[in-house]
Amino acid sequence: MKKILPYFKPYLWQFFFLLVMVYAMVAATLALPDYMATIINKGIVAQDLSVVWSTGWKMLFVALGAAGASVVVGWFASRIAAGFSRDIRAATFAKVESFSLNEFNKFSTASLITRSTNDVQQIQMVLTMLLRMALMAPFMGVWAIIKAYQNAPSMTWIMGLAVGILIAIIAVLFAIAIPKFKKLQKLVDRLNLVSREILTGLRVIRAFNREPVEEQKFDSANVELTKVNLFVNRLLVIMQPIMLLIMNFTTLAVVWYGAHLVDMGNLQIGQMIAFMQYAMQAIFAFLLITIVFILVPRASVSADRIGKVIATEATVKDPEHPVDANTVHGGKVEFDHVTYTYEGADVPVLHDISFTALPGQTTAFVGSTGSGKSTLINLIPRFYDVTKGAVKIDGVDIRSMRMEDVYSKIGYVPQRGILFSGTVESNLKYGVPNASENEVRNAAELAQAKDFVEKLKGGYQGEISQGGTNVSGGQKQRLSIARAIIRKPLIYIFDDSFSALDFTTDAKLRQALSHATKDKTVLIVAQRISTIMNADKIVVLDEGRVVGQGTHNELMKTCTVYREIASSQLSEEELRSHPGRVPKQVTGEVSL
Repeated sequence: MKKILPYFKPYLWQFFFLLVMVYAMVAATLALPDYMATIINKGIVAQDLSVVWSTGWKMLFVALGAAGASVVVGWFASRIAAGFSRDIRAATFAKVESFSLNEFNKFSTASLITRSTNDVQQIQMVLTMLLRMALMAPFMGVWAIIKAYQNAPSMTWIMGLAVGILIAIIAVLFAIAIPKFKKLQKLVDRLNLVSREILTGLRVIRAFNREPVEEQKFDSANVELTKVNLFVNRLLVIMQPIMLLIMNFTTLAVVWYGAHLVDMGNLQIGQMIAFMQYAMQAIFAFLLITIVFILVPRASVSADRIGKVIATEATVKDPEHPVDANTVHGGKVEFDHVTYTYEGADVPVLHDISFTALPGQTTAFVGSTGSGKSTLINLIPRFYDVTKGAVKIDGVDIRSMRMEDVYSKIGYVPQRGILFSGTVESNLKYGVPNASENEVRNAAELAQAKDFVEKLKGGYQGEISQGGTNVSGGQKQRLSIARAIIRKPLIYIFDDSFSALDFTTDAKLRQALSHATKDKTVLIVAQRISTIMNADKIVVLDEGRVVGQGTHNELMKTCTVYREIASSQLSEEELRSHPGRVPKQVTGEVSL
């Protein structure tokens, strides 16, 4: 809660104005019973019609004033709550954008979405009610009790008894509600997680005929959430009849006891009616407080969840005194005894990795699944920071550079091509918004995407759906490669970015890339040996350690792990026919 309070500061002046209007509204509302008592006692009972008219006009103007103040209070309450929610939503999103992959691993994607939407909505709803009701309720409750005491001190015990019962009910409901609201938000997270997993993997689920199992998993999460929601709503359902019962019994007690006092001449009828109205207003004020207390625990849980995101410090930060990016212009990448351990893990995933990737050369990484290839590649753009050692570009530790400067040197193509909703052109120009039409077309041609793009309806202005679901995996990879090419970086990183391409397209693409990247540093993670056979340097990883470095021919002689991987993918004839670094087409393969 404390972490989000600073975002309320811009609204303090509106809050104080709102407070004044609430005070004015309560004052006007609580003045009406006194006017009514005057009309009854002096106008009706005493047969003085002038009092009726004069006091009646006053009541009308006061009632209109109360209505106007109520409208102003509602407008400012909504404005403050909506603005505050907008600010904390923006702060949450900005914080998430600054997260490294370490922080993303702490919060699931589903949970971050829930915190940015559902949790913020809960805070906005409750804040609106707090500003409209909770500010008014204490004023109204205390003032109504004072006014009631002034009208009929001898009947104050009736109101005291009613208020005491209300406070006891509020305490019980508050104690029951807090644990349930905490559970409720966790269940919303779980439902979002299950829904996202099922919708993302729908094709696999259908292919394996697992719809009934997944439906059962969803129903389980849905039913549990529904049960808790029903329990919370039943608290409100139970509260309403109890409150009405207390109000009715209070009215009955006031009339019964007040009638005796009137009959004895100790109380006027107008005072009894005024006391009754003040009693109802006091009870209504506590009713509002009860409703707020039921909702505040859930908003408190939501605020704590958002506060945890905002309070989480990113482990990857810009240095206080960054190195000038202009000193980095060559693109040489060096791993200097790098070790990396995932947060919370006992064993490093990478152990003492050292190698150098030079401009104008292609450095490839190969190894079995889980050997640490993608983790190693993710250290270069600082998606993670090394645990020991250093990753350097042109001799400069990337931790001494601004992340923006590091990213500007890199063209990154992930294994799973990520596209954004928009057009083909907007996706290709994602890293270079001012790129010319000619640059866009050249990049698409180099990435072997030109043919299928021109066949799309609208061509380069053709629509790309969210996540690129209207194009194939191979097409997404080619568009991702084109997006990196158009940026013209010093360093190209291909994280198994050719896995969805057929051999012919793969060969053509790598032949085109060999010209586009001839003076650049190229880093390739690959599963297929055929993709990296002609690399200038191949780094072989096994269980997070470098077990071999060299060309294909060198590693076939000196590295058992590499030889096993190569033999499992290529025949002896294909391996023997490989000529080293001489560009020669072998089964559709072209030199990089």
